[in-house]
Amino acid sequence: MANARIIGGLAKVTLFGWLSVGSTAHDVITTPITFAREISRLVYSRCASCHRPDGSAFSLLTYQEARPWAAAIKEEVLERRMPPWGAVKGFGEFRDDAGLTQEQIGLIADWVEGGAPEGDPALLPKPPNFPAKRATAAIATEIAVDGVLTLRSALTLTGIRPGKVPEGSSLMVTAERPDGSIEPLLWLYQHTPRFTHAYWYSASLRFPAGTRIEVTPPDGGTISLLVKK
Repeated sequence: MANARIIGGLAKVTLFGWLSVGSTAHDVITTPITFAREISRLVYSRCASCHRPDGSAFSLLTYQEARPWAAAIKEEVLERRMPPWGAVKGFGEFRDDAGLTQEQIGLIADWVEGGAPEGDPALLPKPPNFPAKRATAAIATEIAVDGVLTLRSALTLTGIRPGKVPEGSSLMVTAERPDGSIEPLLWLYQHTPRFTHAYWYSASLRFPAGTRIEVTPPDGGTISLLVKK
């Protein structure tokens, strides 16, 4: 009897798996958004640096590779876990910004909810090239900030790096100049330590002595100011 129950259970699992594959293959298409026209361009520009053959994660470069992950892709981008950029857009201006805009997130969600169609392969863009990483600015020193720091001398800031920030924590970093003007430096959202990286500004920021650098909340974690030589 025990063997019969096991065999019966396996048969149900096999049947369920077959039905799942069959339903995926016959999804009702309710969106004009396609992988070939819109989604592939997002994948190539925002995901392919990692999700490619010989990359650090499984490849998503083709429809056949991406389609089985469609629901997971939607969940990850809605939760802003992927791409693992970490900084909220519009709070500081960074070069090589890999984060998705709200419109791009919506495009992916609409594609998945609409059946994740492939579209015409003739519309696919050229596969991306992966050039060597751009050289970073010369750094004279890193200045750690835990809570509040008032600058004793002027400095030129080229970037900022999270330090000890707990998993899942969010924090904001601002600079208040002596004249009262506020410069947003970083808004880190639901930090994932294994994806920690430096954020390089599109243009260097000059701050005079007396500028107040503040991390909020005060116990949110530490950051390092990357100062130009």
